[in-house]
Amino acid sequence: MAQRSRAGGAVRLAVTALSLSHFRSHRRATLAFDGRPVAIFGANGAGKTNLIEAVSLLSPGRGLRRAASDDMIRRPEALGWKVAAALASFGQAHEVDTWAEPGGARQVRIDGKAATQIALGRIARVLWLVPAMDRLWIEGADGRRRFLDRATMSFDPGHAEAVLDYDKAMRERNRLLKDMVRDAHWYGAIEAQMARAGALVHAGRVAAIARLMAAQEGAQTAFPAAALALLEPEADAPVTEEALRGALSEGRARDLAAGRTLCGPHRSDLVAVWAAKGVAARDASTGEQKALLISLILANARALAEETGAPPILLLDEVAAHLDTGRRAALYDEICALGAQAFMTGTGAELFAGLAGRAQFVDVSEAAGVSAAREVEAWNAD
Repeated sequence: MAQRSRAGGAVRLAVTALSLSHFRSHRRATLAFDGRPVAIFGANGAGKTNLIEAVSLLSPGRGLRRAASDDMIRRPEALGWKVAAALASFGQAHEVDTWAEPGGARQVRIDGKAATQIALGRIARVLWLVPAMDRLWIEGADGRRRFLDRATMSFDPGHAEAVLDYDKAMRERNRLLKDMVRDAHWYGAIEAQMARAGALVHAGRVAAIARLMAAQEGAQTAFPAAALALLEPEADAPVTEEALRGALSEGRARDLAAGRTLCGPHRSDLVAVWAAKGVAARDASTGEQKALLISLILANARALAEETGAPPILLLDEVAAHLDTGRRAALYDEICALGAQAFMTGTGAELFAGLAGRAQFVDVSEAAGVSAAREVEAWNAD
């Protein structure tokens, strides 16, 4: 039987329980959730972001901080860390455990059985927005590619495997190039793998952009719509498997001189324009850039809700502090209308006053280097 939230209705996709052991500043934490949004508040450095980073590890990859496993280990004990969660997922209940020992790789277990990180993407769709992404539109293209790839992976969990396959093959080819290997036999199989995976990566990104654009059309929202495009470094950049394989073969001399691969989806860039104003995202104000990011996260969530029947889990770190009162209220209303479980952090409970009665509240505090998290009664301005 599907679990039900206190707010009413079936919980389609939500973390229903979370347990941390020796994870960053949390020696131990255990929380239960009912599917509603979760407002997490506390002083800077208390351990709020560490909580939502733990939730981000219920999806493939290195989490919202892109940290190495050893960096998540609580010090000074250095015993290794573990995150355990109960997940309500499309009418089914799953138990997820992920952990790492000192010096070891992250491990995953789903319902008691060893699993790959890719398998996490099939039972949980998780999107996040963190302060480090505020400069997304004005910094390097690699961050925008990661942003787009996470959106693509939310629609197609297999996209993560295509990206990994492409990156692995490219690293092998780049090693040959740096070693000045000229024998064509060494390149054939690697370039074939790059071409197959690269074509899938490109097609997945294009499809994701189309979904995001469609989800923005006609949506009643306080956040601006963005016109998106995938920008290639060359007008005739190869994007099909056959064209990419040919370009890699023909470009070996040029790539040998450069010591790296100069064509392929690792050179693509995501560009965005504030549709109503015709202003490129990189030229918008800081507040406008943030609004565009929120708009895309919400569009991603709407598209997933329409395609899968359930919105994704959202992780929004310090999002309320950067919004005026009107947009803050609009964000909360949109999250609640979607029925999404959104974990939001902020320094004070008053930032989430608009969610009183519609969310769970978690107070995070810190003493002597140890974080503590506890659910509190819904905050009320009175």
